[in-house]
Amino acid sequence: MSEGTIARLTDRGFGFITVEGEEKDLFFHSNELKNVEFKDLREGDKVTFEIGESQKGPNAVNVNRV
Repeated sequence: MSEGTIARLTDRGFGFITVEGEEKDLFFHSNELKNVEFKDLREGDKVTFEIGESQKGPNAVNVNRV
């Protein structure tokens, strides 16, 4: 499991996670949330996740709020 911080949330059901030591933020979709609703997330929340691959590159999957 990797750890990061929610950097940005959109009103379209996805967001981005900042990972310390990485240049680019990781995309995540609300379908990948576990044990939390998208509407309950806030920028700055700490999360754990796994890294998956999509057609557009790496993204966060199995996202849990800490």
